[in-house]
Amino acid sequence: MPTTDHTATADAGSGTGAGEAWTALRHLRHLLDLLDRGAPAEQFAPPAAPARGPHLDEPDAAVVAEATRVALRIRRTLGQHRRREAELAALFDTAGDLARLRDPDAVLKAIVRRAKLLLGTDVTYLSLNDDEAGDTYMRVTDGSVSAAFQQVRLGMGEGLGGLVAETARPYSTGDYRDDQRFRHTTAIDGAVAEEGLRAILGVPLRLGTRVIGVLYAADRTARTFTPDEVALLSSLADHAAIAIDSARLLDETRSALVDLNEASRTIEAHSHAMRRAEKAHDRLTDLVLRGADITDVATAIGAVLQGGTLIHDADGTELARSGTDFGRPSAGAVGASRTGGRAVSADGTWVCAVLAGPELLGSIALTGRPDLGDADRRLFERAAVVTALLLLQRRSVAETEDRVRGELLGDLLTGAADPASLPARARRLGVNLDHPHAVFVLHCAAAPRQRLLAAAARVAHSRKGLAGLHHDDVVLVLPAGHPRSGTGTGPGPGAGPGAGAGAGAASLAGELGQVLAGPVTVGAAGPVTGPGRFPDAHAEALRCRTALRALGREGSGAALADLGFLGVLLGDQTDLGGYVHRTLGPVLDYDAERGTELVHTLRTYFDEGTSQSRAADALHVHVNTVVQRLDRIGRLLGRDWQRPERALEIQLALRVHRIQRPQ
Repeated sequence: MPTTDHTATADAGSGTGAGEAWTALRHLRHLLDLLDRGAPAEQFAPPAAPARGPHLDEPDAAVVAEATRVALRIRRTLGQHRRREAELAALFDTAGDLARLRDPDAVLKAIVRRAKLLLGTDVTYLSLNDDEAGDTYMRVTDGSVSAAFQQVRLGMGEGLGGLVAETARPYSTGDYRDDQRFRHTTAIDGAVAEEGLRAILGVPLRLGTRVIGVLYAADRTARTFTPDEVALLSSLADHAAIAIDSARLLDETRSALVDLNEASRTIEAHSHAMRRAEKAHDRLTDLVLRGADITDVATAIGAVLQGGTLIHDADGTELARSGTDFGRPSAGAVGASRTGGRAVSADGTWVCAVLAGPELLGSIALTGRPDLGDADRRLFERAAVVTALLLLQRRSVAETEDRVRGELLGDLLTGAADPASLPARARRLGVNLDHPHAVFVLHCAAAPRQRLLAAAARVAHSRKGLAGLHHDDVVLVLPAGHPRSGTGTGPGPGAGPGAGAGAGAASLAGELGQVLAGPVTVGAAGPVTGPGRFPDAHAEALRCRTALRALGREGSGAALADLGFLGVLLGDQTDLGGYVHRTLGPVLDYDAERGTELVHTLRTYFDEGTSQSRAADALHVHVNTVVQRLDRIGRLLGRDWQRPERALEIQLALRVHRIQRPQ
C-alpha cells in the first residue's frame, strides 16, 4: 500500500536519523566523562564507525570532531590550572618556610633547594651582587659538583647571570656554550663547562628597583625553558628577595640589639665613671677653693687614683709629692703630653702636662698605676685641670705680692719714698729692714728677663727677701743672716760695706745657673742696715755686675771687694787699709807675730825685677835666705802669688802699705 510504504519509509528514515543523533550524543557524553576522569589525551580520539547501526553523517561527524578538539583544549587548560595551582601551593609553602627562617644562610639554602624541587632541574644556584666590587658572585648552590663553578664571579654584563644582574630581566638559553647573545669569558665558560651545564635560566632577585642577585635553574642537557617555568622561577625569586631582605633586616636587628646592649653597658660604665670623676673633681675643686696648698691637692689626687703623685712647675722645680719616691718626669714625656693634650705613659708612670691654654704651668706624675684605664686616665687629666687652677691662683697671688714687693724694692733702691714708712711696709711682707741685707744685681743672656725674675722671686720668697725689676735689671735683696746668702759671718776686720756679700753672689750664680740652664752673673754689695743705705749698695752691686761682665767673668758672682784693686777703684769708699789687709794680711800678721821682715823681702824682690840674686845683694843676705823667705811667702799667700794678675795686686798693696806705714 502506498500509504504504508510511505510510513515505513518515514519510520525507517526517522530511525536512522535518531540513531545517528544518539551516537553523536553518546560520544559527547564520553568526552565529558574523559574530562571528568582527567584521562590521557590519547583517549580523546573520535570513536571508530560502528559495525552495525547508524553512521554519523558528515555534519554530525564534524560536530563530534570539533567537540573532541574543544575537549582536548579544556583538558589542557584544566591541566595548566591544576599545575599552576600546585605551583602556587608550592610557592605559598615556600613563602611560609622562608618566613620561618631567621638565619640568612639558611634562607639562601632553602631558596635554591625549593627551586630545584619546583622546576626539577639538575642544578639550582644563587648569586648576590657586590656593589663595591661591581660584580655578582656565587653564594649558594644545590646539585653542583664543581669547586670552580661554586666560586665563580661574574662581572656586570658578563655571561647570562651578569646580563640578568645588569638589566634586571630574566634570560634563558637552551645551550649556553653555543648561545652568542651572551658575553663569554674564559673564567665563566670554564666553570660552566666543568659543571657540564647546557640549559640555563636566570631571573633577577629584586627589591623594588634594586637588583640584589640572580636565581638560576640549569640542566646538563640542552632544552628550552617554557614561559611557565620562567614565571615560576621569577615568582620564587620575588619571594626569595623578600625573604633575603627580611633575614638581613632581622640579622641587622639582632646585631643592633647586641650593640645596643653593649652600648647600654658602656653608657652605664661611663655614667659611673662620670659620677666618680665629678665627685673627685668636686673634692679637688673644694680643696682649691678652701685655700688648700699644693701638697693637699697632690695627696687628694693620690687617694682618688690609688697611686703616688708628684707635681712640678714649668721649670722642673718640685712643688709637692705624696706616696712616691719617683724623680722628676722626663722632658720628653711632659712635651708629649703637652702636644697631645692627654696623659701619656712613660716606663709605667703616667705623666700629664698642666696647661693653661697653650702655656705650660707644670706637670703631674702618677706612679704605681701602670694599668690605668680610660676612666681613671680621664680623671687624672681632670686632676691636671684642677692643679692648673691652683697654680694659676698661686701665680695670681704671687704676682700681686711680687708687685707689692717690687714697689717696696723700687722705693728702697731709689730712696724717693719716706724712709720712715719703709720698715713698716717691709714688715707687712715679712721683711725686717732692721736686719742687715745684701743687694744682688743679676744678669742672664741665656734666658728671658721674666724667667730670671721668676727664679729670683722664688729665692726671695724662700729667704724672706725682695726681688723685682729696677731700671731693667733683676735685683735681689736678701737678709745677710740667711745661711745661703753667703753673708752670715758678717764683714771681717777692717772690711768695708762690700765685704761678706761675695760668697752669697757666687752661691746665687751657681744656683740660678742650674735652674735657668745658662750662666747667671751676680754683682753683690752689702750687707747694709737701714733704708737709707740701699741706694748706694744697689749702685755698687750694679758696678760690680758690670765689671764682672767686662772682665769676661759671665756666670760668676762677686762683690767689689773680691775684685782686688779694681774693686777699690770702682768703689765709692776708698778702703785702702782693707785692700792691703785682704791682699797682704797673712804676711803682715806673720811679721807682726814673729818680728820677721817678709814684707820688706817681698818689696825688695819686686823692686829688683823679681831677681833672687839681686834681691839678696840689696838685702845683704845670702841668696838661699831669699829663697827660703820667698818660699815662706808662697805658703802664706798661695802658690799663685807670682802669676801676673796676682803679682800686680800684691805690688799695688805693697806700695799702699809703704805710704800708709807710720814714719
